[in-house]
Amino acid sequence: MQRNISIQHPNRSFLETTRIDNWWVGPLLTSIGLLAFIFYSTWAAFQNEHYQWGPYLSPFYAPLLEFEWWPLSPAFLILWAPAGFRFTCYYYRKAYYRSFFLTPSACAVGARPQKYRGERFLLVFQNLHRYFLYIALIFCVILSYDAIVSFSFENGLGVGVGSIIMTLNAVFLTAFTLGCNSLRHLVGGNVDCYSCASFGHQRYQAWKFVSLFNVHHNFWAWISLFWVGFTDLYIRLVSMNIITDYRIL
Repeated sequence: MQRNISIQHPNRSFLETTRIDNWWVGPLLTSIGLLAFIFYSTWAAFQNEHYQWGPYLSPFYAPLLEFEWWPLSPAFLILWAPAGFRFTCYYYRKAYYRSFFLTPSACAVGARPQKYRGERFLLVFQNLHRYFLYIALIFCVILSYDAIVSFSFENGLGVGVGSIIMTLNAVFLTAFTLGCNSLRHLVGGNVDCYSCASFGHQRYQAWKFVSLFNVHHNFWAWISLFWVGFTDLYIRLVSMNIITDYRIL
């Protein structure tokens, strides 16, 4: 005979906890990392210069758009799409809810009092993640093309430090996008029996492939976030003649 045992936990006040570890370090580092990227990317977008050097093009300005009717930096025509994809990402939701909204800040730590009133405002916007995914996949192709172009210099094909940086940027961003839960649902969802569905085997293999990236989705999220900013910074410094882009081959 089995008995259902219900363990009642006392309601904790905001940030109240019995934990003795430094639980606040994680949310603090997350908030610092996200804020640093937001500040830098916004600053870089407003500059509207030093985003291109030779075959190198900053990912903040890719694809290269120039319209006479647009008075601001072309980066603002681009950054809204990848920003929307990251902002609505399931992993980033957990990251900024814990670090900025403290709901909750960590396990076994009292959260702010909340009253659920249905999906409103931010929750509704987050449902757009599956649509931002389609745009993100297009950007993966664009950045991969720019990475290939980065090996073509005026005097012929070659390999520069910037070429490697841009290639890794395309790889990291693609790995982050392929690990998206919405993509897993797109390629393998709505199927109760793979062997019973048309193209079931192919869908299962595709689902297994993207699931490999989903296992380490948080790693791809952070490395791609750091690297896309680093790529822009490297190209910017080379364009300003502050550093030299060395040719390896």
